[in-house]
Amino acid sequence: MPLTSADITRIAKLARLELAPAEHQQMLDKINAFFGIVEQINGVHTEGVVPMAHPVDAMQGSEAMALRLRPDLASEPNDREANQRSAPAVERGLFLVPKVIE
Repeated sequence: MPLTSADITRIAKLARLELAPAEHQQMLDKINAFFGIVEQINGVHTEGVVPMAHPVDAMQGSEAMALRLRPDLASEPNDREANQRSAPAVERGLFLVPKVIE
């Protein structure tokens, strides 16, 4: 169901947007084009397709589509003292910052 010019005027008013006449027509065309894409997606046959919580879920069972991640290894040593040398205030290994909320 395509939107009308009155719908765009109402939406712009609700969003507190001021649209020029050229912008008004452009917005109408873009939103109606988006709804056309949604209609195409709704037309896709999805019966029997199991919903996924995440796209990676589909890759877990397949050896061919195994997710290749690098090993989670520390690449640099933890040198806290060197990193905190330039800090104005440090206490027990933590950076101290001024209080900003009263």
